[in-house]
Amino acid sequence: MVNDAVVENVVEFDAFDLEHRANPYPRYRVLRETAPFCPVRLGAARVTVATTYAGCAAVLQGSEWGRGYADGLNPFRPGVAPGEVPGGSFLGMDPPDHTRLRALVSRAFTPRASLAETPFVRLVVDRLVAAAVDDGGLDVVAGLARPLSVAVMCRLLGVPVADAPSFLGWIQGIARGTDPDYLLSPADIVVRTACARDLGRYLFELVTVRRVAPRDDLVSRLVAIQRDQDVLTEVEIVELCALLLAAGLDTTANLVTNGVLALLRHPDQLELLRERPELMPAAVDEMLRYDPPSQFVTRVALADTTVGGQSFRRGDGVVVLSAAGHRDPAAFPDPDRFDVTRYAASPPARRHLGFALGLHYCLGAPLARIQAEAAIGTLLSRAGELRLATEDVEYRPNAALRGPASLLVNIKGDSDAHR
Repeated sequence: MVNDAVVENVVEFDAFDLEHRANPYPRYRVLRETAPFCPVRLGAARVTVATTYAGCAAVLQGSEWGRGYADGLNPFRPGVAPGEVPGGSFLGMDPPDHTRLRALVSRAFTPRASLAETPFVRLVVDRLVAAAVDDGGLDVVAGLARPLSVAVMCRLLGVPVADAPSFLGWIQGIARGTDPDYLLSPADIVVRTACARDLGRYLFELVTVRRVAPRDDLVSRLVAIQRDQDVLTEVEIVELCALLLAAGLDTTANLVTNGVLALLRHPDQLELLRERPELMPAAVDEMLRYDPPSQFVTRVALADTTVGGQSFRRGDGVVVLSAAGHRDPAAFPDPDRFDVTRYAASPPARRHLGFALGLHYCLGAPLARIQAEAAIGTLLSRAGELRLATEDVEYRPNAALRGPASLLVNIKGDSDAHR
């Protein structure tokens, strides 16, 4: 909620507080109705929150906006260099460094390479859903979304599944640390630092091995990449793999879990999707709009600029609250309604911001879609009646990355019994 108290036109903003984690959207609405660019106090920093779809999209696509770490401009983590950014320096880069790395990585992590993983994804999903049906229920997080994303990441990187518990713990520690530092405790920051160090050591060893003995995996392809005599350094490969793990494990698992929860809370949409499975790609887009796994990102003005009539000085910070933009009635009719046909209409709904826009558009989007469509589609086609075991869903403490800590679902019969 935006409190009534206003100090020098800066409002106190509590939408990221833990007490609102289960449903932050009413708080987002109040903020959006206050101003399209709302000045707020986040900890000691005074920044602006972009609350409308138009404002969020403009900042994400604008060349005047970036991370600002290299120039010491970032107000969300003052004094932090690009190489110290949680998730790796790639997340902290601006052009031309970001342009160079993205051009190299795009050669290894292509949509075609993602599509080639489809048979493996379906194999894993079939096994997980069959076990859930036999057991009469599952925790969607621990029994479907997370083991699927772990299996896919292990296959991509060519690492043993037995190592998954270790790097899963590291990634969760890093993911918690992706929130602005004012939301973190000193213990969170210590854990983030330790997890980044341990994951880095693991990945350095992996890269060293792949240089000597390459295999058919992403790490080997990154090692072999060359473009105009340019190559990736070991540090760059390690940080790119760390970023891939962070995005591939947490964000994709949250997409699947949030999507299943939305369907269970809207049984008419669940039944419609069962009757018309061809709507699944459009349904995944609606899941990304309605309850996105990534709620916001931060940007910094790299030069004096104006967006939507709002002036910003170089170094000003903006929280791009895309989850609020997704509920903007100026962009999406009836925005609080979950509608799996929204993106199947002609013309389709406005493009969501679930994978960002512009220079930082998610390279892993095709692979995330493949996993979400397979996991949710198979669950609906193979399981019988699906019901939440409890309406009281506990969310993980992250503000930026949104997803339940667990999601218990009861299954009654198989798909034949449901029919």
